Amino acid sequence: MANESLILNGQYNIGSICTRLQCARGLGERTAMRWVGADRRLSRGWTFADLEAETNRFANALRALGFARGDVFFTFLPKLPEQFIAFLGALKLQLITGTLFANFGEDALLDRLGDAGAKGVITKKSFLKKFVRIRDRLPALRTIILVDADDHLAPDILSLKVLMAGASADFSAPATGPDAPSVLHYTSGSTGKSKGVLHRHGSVLSQSATARDVLGLRGGDVFWCTADQGWVTGTSYGIIGPWSLGVTQVHFGGAYDAAAWFDILEGQKVNVWYSAPTALRMLMREDDALFAEYDLSALRSIFSVGEPLNPEVIRWARGTLGKDVHDTWFQTETGAIMITNRPGLEIRPGSMGKPVAGISAAILDGDGKPVSDGTVGNLCFRPGWPGMFTAYLNHEDVYRQRFRGGFYHSGDTAYRDADGYFWFQGRSDDIINTAGHLVSPFEVESALLEVGEVAEAGVIGAPDDLLFEKVVAFVALRGGQAWSPELELKLRIYVSNKVSTVATPQEIVPVEAIPKNKSGKIMRRVLKARYLGGDCGDLSTLDQD
Repeated sequence: MANESLILNGQYNIGSICTRLQCARGLGERTAMRWVGADRRLSRGWTFADLEAETNRFANALRALGFARGDVFFTFLPKLPEQFIAFLGALKLQLITGTLFANFGEDALLDRLGDAGAKGVITKKSFLKKFVRIRDRLPALRTIILVDADDHLAPDILSLKVLMAGASADFSAPATGPDAPSVLHYTSGSTGKSKGVLHRHGSVLSQSATARDVLGLRGGDVFWCTADQGWVTGTSYGIIGPWSLGVTQVHFGGAYDAAAWFDILEGQKVNVWYSAPTALRMLMREDDALFAEYDLSALRSIFSVGEPLNPEVIRWARGTLGKDVHDTWFQTETGAIMITNRPGLEIRPGSMGKPVAGISAAILDGDGKPVSDGTVGNLCFRPGWPGMFTAYLNHEDVYRQRFRGGFYHSGDTAYRDADGYFWFQGRSDDIINTAGHLVSPFEVESALLEVGEVAEAGVIGAPDDLLFEKVVAFVALRGGQAWSPELELKLRIYVSNKVSTVATPQEIVPVEAIPKNKSGKIMRRVLKARYLGGDCGDLSTLDQD
């Protein structure tokens, strides 16, 4: 899998590989990024030489502020060019660099920034109020940088414009080995707070190789990954993989809009497009006449990630767009694509495909023993691929639990058929996959319990034709409280503000009580069975007092 040609003189630094190395290859004047604003106009193009200079300035600015190797720095931005400059610049300085989803509420920010001991964050003025409300509980956070402030607002609330104006464009990343810590993403936990998934600079070998061998990226291509940089797809394949190969990327500052998206595909002559099943299902709901207007002759491949790819999406794309959609499977923890229906491999609609080169996958039972083909079990992998995460930050015990019997246990269930194709079946925990975003039921339940009218709360994921799974919350009210549309709206707004907009329940169901076992654990399987009208199974441990 490894692409060792990326590594010159032992330099594994991701920021340096994505900018300086490309300039050294003679690609300095090649366009690295075409930024398309929300109004669909091409706002600006950045060459690799531009990225090298701007990321160097940002690294120098951080160094002047006292940031040093191993410090934790986050971006908390919507889709903006500054996202990419800050991410790569911080990595050049060997900071542990995290990205936060722009729709996170203050509780989600507090959990992640506090757990990581973040010393700095770059954001925008309209998000500053979220930090004001939690700043006193973040003792390590010493610097906030604002991308849209003309001047410094306080000694610790600084203007990016001012910092960059005084910073040199000359910076050489220190020698960075493959095991140096790099990117930090937070993933949801079903029974506790989110956990920091820490990667290393050597992960670039996996990301580059899969961008080349799975996505099929090559020199001269134009690539578009629609994923937000708050998630691992947006960093692994919206930044690192393509730029490590010197490939031009399109980035769009707007939200989903079918006409805008197809304007970009046609106008930017996109060759490879990476998106999500939810987005493709939304396109399926549009009038097919819309798509007939566009020339997609430049589009060579479409890939999908984040949740299972429905067979009907594949059939729709073939019939309407004249293109195949290739499914890819990976996790925040794996860092790079592990199983895929890559071009050249026969697509079996509904299957994840086969493991990529260098990846050894297995289906194991609860005792860690292989199961026969066609039998559902735990999806596991032999450790050792370059993109594998190195730690759950501050949770070494949980990290060790994921590696048992010589395998990494992914937490997903699947089966393998006789021809070696893998078929996703579900999560072995309670994590909800809604529109490709993993939502912790625990986080949503915790937020709901902060509302005075709520006595108990339980949250599940339920099948949904568009979102794959929707968030469904069950609430038991305190004595004397009555259910009303106003209370329902209050609960939705509270979860949206405290956790994130993607965690907002699509449905809230008032109940008399939340089913728990005798140790007090919420029995989400019972809630789900009742909601779906299925068998609740063994209720012997249900606390019915």
